[in-house]
Amino acid sequence: MAGHKPKVISLTKRPGHSFGFYLRVEQAVDGHLIRCLEMGGPAELAGMKDGDRILRVNGTCVDGLPHSEVVDMVRNSGASVIFHILDEASYMQAKEKGVNLCDPQSAPVANWAAKPALKPKLCFLVKSSSAYGFSIRSNKGEQGLFMTEVIQGSVADKAGVSVHDRLLEINGENVEGFTHDQVLDAIKQAGSSIMFLLVDEETDKHYQNQHMKIGAWLATAKHLPHKPRVINMVKGPDGYGFLLKEDHQGKTIGHMFKDIDRGGQAEKAGLKEMDRLVAVDGKEVESCSHHQLVDRIKQSGNNCCLLVVDKDTDQMYKLAKVSPLVFLEGMKESNSPPSYREALNLPAPVRASPSVQSRTEELKPKLCKMEKASTGYGFHLNGIQGVSGHSIQEVVRSGVADKAGLEDDNIVVEVNGVNVEQSSHEEVVDMIRSSGSSLEMLVADKSVYNQLKAQGVSITRLLLGETSHAQVHTAEEEEKPEARPETPAGPTRERTASSSSEESFDERL
Repeated sequence: MAGHKPKVISLTKRPGHSFGFYLRVEQAVDGHLIRCLEMGGPAELAGMKDGDRILRVNGTCVDGLPHSEVVDMVRNSGASVIFHILDEASYMQAKEKGVNLCDPQSAPVANWAAKPALKPKLCFLVKSSSAYGFSIRSNKGEQGLFMTEVIQGSVADKAGVSVHDRLLEINGENVEGFTHDQVLDAIKQAGSSIMFLLVDEETDKHYQNQHMKIGAWLATAKHLPHKPRVINMVKGPDGYGFLLKEDHQGKTIGHMFKDIDRGGQAEKAGLKEMDRLVAVDGKEVESCSHHQLVDRIKQSGNNCCLLVVDKDTDQMYKLAKVSPLVFLEGMKESNSPPSYREALNLPAPVRASPSVQSRTEELKPKLCKMEKASTGYGFHLNGIQGVSGHSIQEVVRSGVADKAGLEDDNIVVEVNGVNVEQSSHEEVVDMIRSSGSSLEMLVADKSVYNQLKAQGVSITRLLLGETSHAQVHTAEEEEKPEARPETPAGPTRERTASSSSEESFDERL
């Protein structure tokens, strides 16, 4: 495929952050397009350009695949993903000439997909006698301090330390600018246990070439002796069989399990007294209040997936000043069952329930009518400045929007009878502000929206039907029984840098 050689780009993101671009498909335009690059984000720093096309994701050709499948592949890659990218001009030329972009000969690197991702490593050393079993040296004219004389079978060797590893952090503190004596002092002051963040020579060069900062959030946890646990539970007749206790730890809140029912679902799944809860269904909960966390678990329905740590594991990760969520990448590398979704602050791929898929009469939007209260409508409009696509987020429990039937992740279709699917965020915000004390919104559940769009159905009020009273909601209706996380009451708030509408044609990655 002369003249159309793609380039390989490897991206790694921090927990809770994105790769720094939007993946779009556009009408009458071929390919999966890179759009809205975040300046200084991983994608922009790695060399992605606006209009580039993604050809492969982790070795699998995606040119021609449905957009939703490509988005799922990227999301399921976790914190690291490898792309084959072709610039816009080359892509268009290849299409005009009928070039098969999925031809294996077009891959510029042989067998690259089998190569594990390059990552720094966390190494936890507990002194067994008087020494750890390593030395530190500095090279003249070379920045940094390096591990040397790692004794075979020593504490350092068993912890994963290797000769020539460069030292980045000690107990979560960056020491790249430290002198040799300062590093030795830091190690001595650590006492009988210490956490290192190290990087080998190949990985170091890789990140330098990508102009990426190396931090513990990128690290593999495979060398660490204590492991977080994934707890998959199915609710029984008496619930899950545990209580949650809110434990204030300095400026942070810890959520601990107690009073675990003997023989209950939680005990059968392996939950133990005083385990600390880190994440629910792949989303970190350490910043949640007790009430928000209970709501989060309730929203999981009859199945709940928890990431928990015992006391020793908790202390070890706190020593590194990194979230136990980095452990999930190690699970993927070791081919553990992928039953747990990584917490990335991105919603999980839409999976319509069988009942929705089999009953087309339920594929309807809903009309929500609201009268503004003194505290506003009680929801946030999620979107990106200058980009179309809007979703409802952070609906305040018992607020006007909640009582009117709005729910988190609802896609906004109309505002006061005007279709806003192609309107910018600023335009929709202005429409809401100018509506006065009343507001009428036609919205759709995300799964319903995506299915109707996939079928080519225009979403309008005609889909409600003359007798669809159940689909029309007002704030005067009885409050729904399901709980939601509490958010501060207030007027509709603009979001200029947040998750997009997650509509299937424009995904932030």
